[in-house]
Amino acid sequence: MRDEMARAKTRLELKIPGTEQPVRPYYVEYRLLDLEVREVVAEFGTLLNSTRTRNRFMNVEARVGDYKRDSSNFVSDDGFRGFIGPTGSVGIDKDYHSLRQDLWIATDQAFKEAVETYSRKQAYLNSLARQTDIDDFAKADPIQAIEPLQVADWSSRNWEQEAREASAALRAFPQIYESRVTYYLVYATEYFLTSEGTEIRQNRHFAAIEAGMDTLADDGTPLNHLYSTYAPRPADLPDGQTVRKNLNISGSELMLLRSAPTGQDYTGPVLFEARAAAPLLAQVLGPAINGARPPVSFTPVLEQMLSGLGGKSDWVTRIGARVLPTSVTVVDDPTAKDYNGKPLTGGYSVDEDGVRGQKLTLVENGTLRNELMSRRPGPDFDQSNGHGRAAFLNDPKPTMSNLSFTSSETMSAAELKKKFIDACRAEKLSYCLIVRQMDNPAISFLHQEDFSELLASFGGGAGTGDRLPLVVYRIYPETGREEIVRGMRVIGLNTRSLRNISGIGNDYFVYNYMQSQVDGFSGTALGAFGSAQTGIPASIVAPSLFLEEVEVRGSRGEPKRLPLLPAPTMTAK
Repeated sequence: MRDEMARAKTRLELKIPGTEQPVRPYYVEYRLLDLEVREVVAEFGTLLNSTRTRNRFMNVEARVGDYKRDSSNFVSDDGFRGFIGPTGSVGIDKDYHSLRQDLWIATDQAFKEAVETYSRKQAYLNSLARQTDIDDFAKADPIQAIEPLQVADWSSRNWEQEAREASAALRAFPQIYESRVTYYLVYATEYFLTSEGTEIRQNRHFAAIEAGMDTLADDGTPLNHLYSTYAPRPADLPDGQTVRKNLNISGSELMLLRSAPTGQDYTGPVLFEARAAAPLLAQVLGPAINGARPPVSFTPVLEQMLSGLGGKSDWVTRIGARVLPTSVTVVDDPTAKDYNGKPLTGGYSVDEDGVRGQKLTLVENGTLRNELMSRRPGPDFDQSNGHGRAAFLNDPKPTMSNLSFTSSETMSAAELKKKFIDACRAEKLSYCLIVRQMDNPAISFLHQEDFSELLASFGGGAGTGDRLPLVVYRIYPETGREEIVRGMRVIGLNTRSLRNISGIGNDYFVYNYMQSQVDGFSGTALGAFGSAQTGIPASIVAPSLFLEEVEVRGSRGEPKRLPLLPAPTMTAK
């Protein structure tokens, strides 16, 4: 990689007819990902799939122009060509000549594409009456960080047997039509070289257990549930007994939802318990704390799409303004390893732009102080603070790592619930709502067509605050009785809703999850809907939140015809 980079820096040029000076790239980037993955999938105690793969992928990026204006960050009439260089698989053998040949071809393709894109971009910008004065690329000091090579350690556990035994827990629920329990274990070594002089070799690893399950209610409405857990290494995953216990809880809740009444339209106080508040904040704050400007668009359709999916930050240009209650502080710290002994999975030392990760106070006492930045500048900041993150050679975008949402004015869970019930009585409502878990359809939905159907009805509202709660209870203030309901959807809960939170608990919950890197999801409100196959590890620490006025709509999902025959007998092992 060093040798081919040296040649690209000194000899790569393109002579364009009619021009006197040859065109050369001002920046070249090589990225190589050595990836080893184990995936074990089981259903109802039966092993469906067990694979162990080793691959090596390469991505080359070349930029033409200069830091002020270059060939990146542009959506032309034939698609988004910025920040995307030729990507492909290369040999896993230590063959110098084969790898260098691949790099040479990819560099040639990336450079020619950059020249063409730069020409298109210049032509488009020249047609505008007013061009942006924000740079395309931020300068960064070159760093050298070469970690020792790490050997994959799958631990001594029998993953196939664990997957069988864990998935067998769902045999106790014959009304569950389908389920998947997936163990996903990843070890990766990433090599990163730039023409600026940066040289990085770093090890990345994480492990996940993800389970989805589905059924039909008695009226034919499709219902889904999920269980997921993440750890920095395979050996850190919970043991089989813990997984079976949690799958049993998820299965039991799905059975309760199956016989639960459908929710009705509601506006009033809502209590988001900590297990639900953390993923809710992942959806709401993810786009808000992104400080990079969106790509220049040849067509307004992209801007409309970004707005619809929640890809434009409400907080950009609001540095120094109050965006949250005055008691709240929000910090993102990629160097953190745990919170009160509970591991955080979103940490790293150097981001995918080759910039060291920095601890950042985003909101201090309710006031916006900083934003997450990659090397793509934005209206408020023109330098990276080490938060350009990506999975599997994707385009680095400002993405949270280990985010903590804390308050100097908290109350116990019992006090918060009492305040919530008092507000319900004051509104003279017959019942109020408690949200105990949010949905992640990327895991809970087992079929792509069902997932696509949901997005068609839901995705366009993500930018305006549509949220998907999974486990919701009605609580009757006069008696304290709780009743589970199904099919609810929160409407209009966005960053403005968080400015006046009515109550914050002291029951901080560690939520480890995956930030989606799927095109169209990454950097938007849908970015919180990630899975181990398509995302990057992230963590949020958050307490229970009480909001005095939330709009919730009733049942979603079209009823389907129930099966004509009863399911075959299945007994728990």
